[in-house]
Amino acid sequence: MTSSYNEREVLALLLDESTQKQGFEMIVARYSEQLYWQIRRMVLSHEDANDLLQNTFIKAWINIDYFRAEAKLSTWLYRIALNECLTFLNKRQALSTVSLDDAEADALRKLESDPYFSGDKAEMTLQKALLTLPEKQRMVFNLKYYQEMKYEEMSEIFGTSVGALKASYHHAVKKIERFISEAD
Repeated sequence: MTSSYNEREVLALLLDESTQKQGFEMIVARYSEQLYWQIRRMVLSHEDANDLLQNTFIKAWINIDYFRAEAKLSTWLYRIALNECLTFLNKRQALSTVSLDDAEADALRKLESDPYFSGDKAEMTLQKALLTLPEKQRMVFNLKYYQEMKYEEMSEIFGTSVGALKASYHHAVKKIERFISEAD
């Protein structure tokens, strides 16, 4: 196993049943951290993010034979992770009998008391602002701002036009700016 990651080599390993496990281990090693942080920014809780990351890789492993390399592996994994997040958030919202404001307050309490959160006051304010965004805007903002993902790649993940994603990002930025200016 080489220390550098080459997607073509990994794809070749995945196609051969005798090396499929090795190829998948390389995928996990390569993408675990960035997927964890993307998930974490959506669900906030370290424990929930870890669970969803595991679910993402389990689903990827179960469906690896269906991956056709029409998109990059990272795009495919992000799509699985985002679907896991949406499913989780929708279930949590459906189970919640409290109002949306109470759910947001609960998420803020979790964030503020999270021992794994090491952000400063500015980062905490940004995270609070992100909680006020609709889920899709929050996902688009996170992918663009934190992952510096190109709109074209996001378009493959969301199945949405580049123009719609740019508009979504723009609206998210405006809402965040408004939240931060009101917080001062």
